[in-house]
Amino acid sequence: MPEHQIAMVLDLNKCLGCQTCTMACKKQWTDGEGMDTMYWNNVETRPGQGYPRHWDRIGGGFENGMPRPGELPSREDYGQTFEYNFQERLFEGGSQAMPHEEVRNTPNWDEDVGALTGGENYYFYLPRLCNHCTNPACLAACPRKAIYKRPEDGIVLVDQTRCEGFRYCVRACPYKKIYFNELLGKAQKCIFCYPRLEKGEVNACARQCPGRLRFVGFLDDPASAVHKLVKVHKVALGLYPGKGTEPNVFYVPPFNPPRRGNYGKSVLDDPRMPMDYLASLFGEEVVDVIRRLEGELKKAQAGGASEVLQLLVGRDAGVRYQIQGMKKA
Repeated sequence: MPEHQIAMVLDLNKCLGCQTCTMACKKQWTDGEGMDTMYWNNVETRPGQGYPRHWDRIGGGFENGMPRPGELPSREDYGQTFEYNFQERLFEGGSQAMPHEEVRNTPNWDEDVGALTGGENYYFYLPRLCNHCTNPACLAACPRKAIYKRPEDGIVLVDQTRCEGFRYCVRACPYKKIYFNELLGKAQKCIFCYPRLEKGEVNACARQCPGRLRFVGFLDDPASAVHKLVKVHKVALGLYPGKGTEPNVFYVPPFNPPRRGNYGKSVLDDPRMPMDYLASLFGEEVVDVIRRLEGELKKAQAGGASEVLQLLVGRDAGVRYQIQGMKKA
């Protein structure tokens, strides 16, 4: 076990779906050869097919404490790469911005589609990155012992000198957040921006987020917002907790406003997001989390003070990010 565990909390009530975090990560880490369809950070619309396509249906993780490897996503599941036909669309009066009709899937193919409940559309944005799990399935599956957790902060990394590209790690990860570079023949993944953290700079995805929805800090640091949201107020939950990996990326679930705009009703009485769907993502505990968040909101609207809501506002970067404990490499 690492000495400390760095983690991230994302407030889904504030995500704009703008993909600024995705582009910040892409520009910094995955613009090299063999990385054209690789997004260490992505923002997908939920409900939806996700990236890679149907990643949540093809297995991985643990079952009864034993690894349960899933399937390998196909190249098409990661989406096709292309350049838009700007010349024809913008300057020649054409109506087709897509370069050709054969494009059938991209990393954000079904953005803003969502689903229906009671005849009304609903969706929310779900930013995803490697969870740097406490019990990583990728690490357990690697026969080369190329995957390890850094002892000082729990960040999960791939030793590129040991990796032989067997892709057992890809099959094992239930979130499909470890990738295969076909040109290099190596597995690659989010490194939680540890070179930035070691210089006192927060993760690129968090730094560039205009919605101020990301909080970064150590789970065992009582001064960090991450510790308060996960351990004290207990309003942040891991994605698919039943997979047995104990993820260290947590989410404050979407809960407001009521579906029909009737603010006299409880969110749970008139849920904008179906509770069974949220429970399938974050576990049954999500219902109690939303109930407590709704209670805090009503208290604040009545003129009272809510420590957790003030914390989630996140105006001050010094509150959102507590990374001073990082050790130098």
